[in-house]
Amino acid sequence: MKKIILLLLVMTAMVGCQTVRVSQDYALGTDFNQYKTYAYFKKGVDEAKISELDKKRILRAIDSEMSARGFSKSETPDILVSIFTDTKERVDVYNNFGWGFGYGWGWGGFGFNGPFNNNVNRTTEGVLYIDLIDAADKELIWQGVGTASLKSSPEEKVERTNEMVREILMQFPPQAKR
Repeated sequence: MKKIILLLLVMTAMVGCQTVRVSQDYALGTDFNQYKTYAYFKKGVDEAKISELDKKRILRAIDSEMSARGFSKSETPDILVSIFTDTKERVDVYNNFGWGFGYGWGWGGFGFNGPFNNNVNRTTEGVLYIDLIDAADKELIWQGVGTASLKSSPEEKVERTNEMVREILMQFPPQAKR
């Protein structure tokens, strides 16, 4: 029983520490095993509203993850990869409730504090959409979305980009529900 409780605590801590929130959507009935090669959907990549440096970071991370999943780049691809980015401001409000009371001897020996302490934390988050499009039909077959706080240094940007792309593509290909 103790092992089960320890395992649940570790799993809860791991989920709570996840820095990238991901989701996916895909076309039901698609046989994802038929896809082996990919290329970038130039129009989609070109229209991504981010710096060229960030764009290169994302494309390098996608290349690495697709290669790790057995896909290869091709001039005649099975799927086209497109990206879209967005930012949003996340506001976390923490309402801390508590009373305090103290008593002592000498000057100012009595103390009291109020019940409310509100903290507001604002964070700019980046949202990365990775779309996979059937190259023959030009139909969207899969979309992965990742959201995470943005980083400022180039090293942190590389690390966060790799993490976001890895977490997003970890969902691809989707596993059949049983």
